[in-house]
Order: sequence, then C-alpha cells, then structure tokens
Amino acid sequence: MIRTGALIAASILVGSLSARDIADPALPVSVIVTVAAQKTATQLTVDDVLVSQNRRHMQVTGLEPLRAQSGLQLWLLIDDGSAATLGTQLSDLKKFVLAQPSTTQIGIGYMRNGGVQTVQPLTSDHQLAAKALRLPTAMPGISASPYLALAALISKWPAGSTREVLMVSSGIDPDFGAGPDNPYLNTASHAAQRAGIVVYSIYYSAAGRSAHAYMQLFWGQNYLAQLSQETGGELYYLGTENPVSMAPYLDDLSRRLNSQYLLTFLTRPEDKPGFQSVKIKTELPHVTLVGPSQVYVPASQ
Repeated sequence: MIRTGALIAASILVGSLSARDIADPALPVSVIVTVAAQKTATQLTVDDVLVSQNRRHMQVTGLEPLRAQSGLQLWLLIDDGSAATLGTQLSDLKKFVLAQPSTTQIGIGYMRNGGVQTVQPLTSDHQLAAKALRLPTAMPGISASPYLALAALISKWPAGSTREVLMVSSGIDPDFGAGPDNPYLNTASHAAQRAGIVVYSIYYSAAGRSAHAYMQLFWGQNYLAQLSQETGGELYYLGTENPVSMAPYLDDLSRRLNSQYLLTFLTRPEDKPGFQSVKIKTELPHVTLVGPSQVYVPASQ
C-alpha cells in the first residue's frame, strides 16, 4: 500500500530536472487533487495534468488514483456552538458516515473552546461513528475559534494515510471577530496545506444573536471559503440560510472522495523554505481539477 500521508507531509525525496528543463535542483511534492466536474467517467494520466509554479510549468512525475488505495482517514468536526436546529440534519450526517467504504476510518469531534472534543476516535466501525453523533450544545461562542480547533486536531494527527476533514460550522470566529487576515485561520490553513490535508465545509448557522449580524455572517463564510479553496476542498452553503437537507452536499462530497488522485510534481525550491503558489489544471474537455492553491517547499540545498 502506498503511504500517501507520508508522501504528502514530508515533501519527500530530492530529485533533479534535466539541464534543458531548469538548472536548479528540484524537489518532488505530492498533493491530493479532486476531479470536481466531469460529464463522463475519466481515468486521468500523468499527461493529462498541467502544473505551474510561479508561472513556470513543472514536471509531473506521478498520478495515482486514491480510490485504488485504502487508508483514508476522515474527521467530521461539528461546531458545538451551532444552532440546535442542526439536530434535523443528524440523520443525513449518519447516512453519510454509514455510506463510506469499509476502508475509510472516520472520527467524530465537536469544536469547542479552541479545541476538539473527541466523541469517537478514528474507527473503521461506521456504526460506532454514526452513533457518536449528538446535538450541539448550542451555546453562543462556545467553539471559540473553529480554526484553532482545526489546527489543534492537525497537530495531533499522525501522518501515514490520506487525511481529510469535513467541518460543519458557521465559520464565525468569536476569538478573532470579523475582518480580513484572520491569524487563526491562516495558522489552520497553513497547517493543513503543509500536512496535505483537504478541508471541506458545510455552512450552518451559529446559536445566539451575534450569529445573525451581517459582518459576522459575511466573514464567517469568507473564512470557510478561504480554508477550502487553499486546501483543495469545497464550501457548501445556501446563502445565509441553513440547508433544508445536507444530503445533496454529502452526496457530492462522497463522489469527490471517490474521484481523487495523489499528484506528484517537481517544485523549484528557493533560498528559504515556505509556501509557493501553484496552479493545477487539465485540458481535457468537461473535466475540472481542484487542488491546493499553494504548497510548502523546503529550501534549496
């Protein structure tokens, strides 16, 4: 079995391009990419994917379908400060958990006080995971920052498997408030990108009066959108309204989880380690690829 998490998190082995490509040494990096839209079933190959780093085309060296592997670990994180009406969605969430392949390990946690209260550690027993789902406490602000909670989870999550997260939250950050350049969001996003973790989100309103303030709603959804866009995930939302049913969102997420690849390409390191912007696409008709917006590249040797 290919240990995808180890490949992603380590940024892996040192290689080099030929002299006619670039003179600088190159480093292979692996990320998860998702086929988000297609009209017919398509099996992608290395030649179908284009990667550019700082407007320079990079050499793609590997593309492995993740559905052919076992080892997916998926955390379902629910904001404990969500409105109590989230209880009407628990049946859809349970069906989603039970519908996952037997090779997928699922953990259930509730984001509160800047951390994650684990009610079910990662398990292949999907019945056990589904039974662990409960109503949120619906106490305004109890989640503190959901992004601090996500960062805390990532810091304790060992590499070794494909790792992904589904967050159910309003995105509102009581610790930081509303406004641009949220440091807690940036910390969580960078931690996820560096670990190769894809983060999906479903918007659901928070409890309390502040959850209905326009600026809080606006920035909460922007934070979730930024997190998903930067990590290669997706934000599911219906304006500022709660979904009547999460089933359509969860069906789409299941399809995406079954349409993922481990993409490996050579990056161009700089003098200092850091994040570098990348663009991942395909020229195949009716096919859209979604991946992280940047990758962590170690310094050149």
